[in-house]
This record gives sequence, C-alpha cells and structure tokens, in this order.
Amino acid sequence: MKRFAYTLFFILLAVTLHAQQAKYVFYFIGDGMGLNQVNATEMFLAEQENGRIGTSPLCFASFPYAGYATTYSATNSITDSSAAGTALATGVKTYNGAIGVNPDKEVVESVAVKAQRSGKRVGVTTSVSIDHATPSAFYAHQESRSWYYEIALDLPKAGFDFYAGSGFLKPDRTHDKKKAPSIYPIFAEAGYALARGVEEYQAKRAEADKMILIQQEGADRSSLPYAIDRKEGDLTLKQITESAVDFLMKDGGKKGFFLMVEGGKIDWSCHGNDAATTVREVMDMDEAVKVAYEFYKKHPKETLIVVTADHETGGLGLGYSKYELHLANLIHQQESADALSRSITNLRRQRRIYTWEDIKEFLGEKMGFWKSVKINWEQEKMLRDAFEDSFVKNNVKFEESLYSKTEPLAAVAKQVMSQVALLGWTTSNHSAGYVPVYAVGAGAKAFSGKMDNTDIPKRIAQAAGYK
Repeated sequence: MKRFAYTLFFILLAVTLHAQQAKYVFYFIGDGMGLNQVNATEMFLAEQENGRIGTSPLCFASFPYAGYATTYSATNSITDSSAAGTALATGVKTYNGAIGVNPDKEVVESVAVKAQRSGKRVGVTTSVSIDHATPSAFYAHQESRSWYYEIALDLPKAGFDFYAGSGFLKPDRTHDKKKAPSIYPIFAEAGYALARGVEEYQAKRAEADKMILIQQEGADRSSLPYAIDRKEGDLTLKQITESAVDFLMKDGGKKGFFLMVEGGKIDWSCHGNDAATTVREVMDMDEAVKVAYEFYKKHPKETLIVVTADHETGGLGLGYSKYELHLANLIHQQESADALSRSITNLRRQRRIYTWEDIKEFLGEKMGFWKSVKINWEQEKMLRDAFEDSFVKNNVKFEESLYSKTEPLAAVAKQVMSQVALLGWTTSNHSAGYVPVYAVGAGAKAFSGKMDNTDIPKRIAQAAGYK
C-alpha cells in the first residue's frame, strides 16, 4: 500500500510539473527600452490621458513578476544590439558585433532552436528588418551584424516556421558589395511563402507550410514606420504579432510554439533623442504584448510571456534643473523628428522665401510650440538661430545619429521638446543602464529580482522544458 502511495505521488508530481511547463512562449524584446523609457511612458499616459500625476500602467509593466537585468557584453560594459541579442537568444556573452557566435566565433545555439528541437513551432518577428541584429541572433551565425546578405541566407537554414519584419536590407549584395543571387528565390526553394502585407498573408496562409511576412512593395525595407507617423495601410507590430500567433496555431496549438517579437524602433528614436516618438514606440510595443496577453487569458496554465530589452539607449533622464516633469507636452508633437526633418527639407525644395513668422506657424502645427506648448525666449532664440543658419544663410549641417540624419531646425525642435518636458539625454548611443524584465504565466516566478541578460533564455528554456 505504501509503495502504491509513493508511486501515485510521483505520478501526480510528474503530471503537475508537466502541466506547469510553458507550451506557448512569447518573448518580447524592446530594443533600447531601459527602465526610464517604461517609466516615462507610464507617467506620460497618466498626464495626457487622465490629467494627473502618477502612472497609467502599460499592460506588460503590470505583469505580476518583475526584475531587472545587466546587459554588458563580453568585450565592453556597454553592449551593442548584436551582442545583447546573442545573449538574450543563446545565454552566451559575446563581442560587440557578433551574431549567434561566441567570442571565439564558434556557433552558439539559441533558445528558438531548442524550442524547435523540442517539437515546437517557432516564429521570429520584428518592427525592423528581419536581418537586423536582434532578430537575426535567434536564427543566424555570423561574425558581423553588418553581413546582412549572409545573415539572410541563414534564415532558411534555421527552418523556423514564421518570420516577419519590414524586409531585408541587402537581398542581393554580399557584405563585400559583390552582386549575389537574390534571397527571395532561395526562400521560395526552401518552402517559404512570401507575403507582402497582411492581406497577402491572409490569402496565402492556408496553403503555406512556412511563411515570411514583410511590408508591401516599395515600402522602406529597413523598418516599419514610427507609430507616430503611421498611415492607414501600414504594417504594424500588432498585426505582425497577430499573424504570427495565427500561423503558429495552424495545427490547433497541438505542438505549442515559441515566438520572439522585437519592438525595434524604440532604440531608433532613442538614438535620435526623440522623446515624443519614444513613448509612442513603447506604447506601440505594448499593443503587441496585449495580443499575447489575450492569448494567455485563454491558456493561462500553458503560456509564458516574458518582456525585456537588449540595452538602454540615450541615457534618458527624467527631470533636470527643477523638481518637475511636464510630460503631457509630448502629446503636441505630431510626427517624429525624422518626419519633421523630411518636412523641412521639402520646404527648402520649394525654393520660396520663408520668413520667421512662416516657420513659427509651421512649428506650431507640427510641435505645438507657442500654440499649446509654452517656450521661453532662450528656446525661441535656439529655433530662430537654426532657422536663420539653414534657411537664410543656407548653412545646413545635418545632425547625425545611428539611424538618421536630421535637419538642423528639426534637431533643435526635438531638443526644445525634451526641454519643455524636462527630460534629459546623456548620449545618442547605448548606455550601461539596467533593463527591465516582466513576466506572467507558467514559470514566470523565475523572472523576479536581479539577473543577467544571459539568464533569461536559460530560464525560458527551463520553464518550457526545452532540451
């Protein structure tokens, strides 16, 4: 009788442990999203939605388990996205610039590969190009993140079920600038259906065994539009996440799945020190997380959602000189600094003489200055000096960050917007700041407290039972 009781106990224990394993895993990575990017967004929402001081919680920041992670690479205290992406994908530190290889340039295996080997369906998605640093760390193995063509060739070798993003940066040109066969027929030969946009995805999904979803023909291959600049018909990260879940569940969910989703343009806006665009990018990634959370509510015992970042970008500071923040001012910015820069370039190309009063009206419409946003005489002088230098004297010196070149007047305008919101930036590059970690679902307890970025994929694999 005692032997029977022990046997029954271990059977029940095994069943319980199996039931607690994550059959469905969502892994969200907000590129460049440090603790302050999240905090600023929640305080912005409280100010502009409810007119109050405090926070209005994002979906992912409300998860029951939270921690923070260090992000240093094997070669520096400040990581780049490829080393951080490799750490988040494989649990191995590497040098800045590496994709899916260790410091000795040896192949290291990602948690996505482990999920695939465990019989799960796998998706890798992003709001930037599929061959960019963070997504490629899950499927590719290359010495340099800039070897975009070679990275793309690794995509069918990994053989994951679903990939999505804006496109591919170098579809027919090697890293040493040699002409090469287009990657698209190579994808097709490997069994991938290519869908340009959600409508084409929906038309092809039923017959497709494997899928690559990108933007429509003619769209920017490097990234989706910023949320603040989005037009009707633009592909969104939320739509990508919905499509990924739809495709990975084509078998009715029998196998389970692993899905990585990157909010890649948080990093881009932080490189540009564009505060208003940044908070909207964090909000936009949260919309994608909500798709996963709705799925979790239907499968709460079998789903794990983990949200983190590869590093912080911009050295964002919340407040300077005063004990104040005025984040509600950010709502008056109508487009990203990049789009504002393009608008200013278009003004210049019209070859007409613009007065300062013309430009004040223009900035009032685009940024809310003078109309809804009070600026002081020093800030107005900054703007007027930039106008006179670039429009009157034709001394046009573009500000350069990693992903953009910005008209001088647009560069000053975003600087003034940060000033009136009382936000500060220490750099236009990455920092060594901690990044947040949030989790809900099966195995989520493991993501509490302080950890290193290499711990995260290991804990996901343990929670899901990957080998």
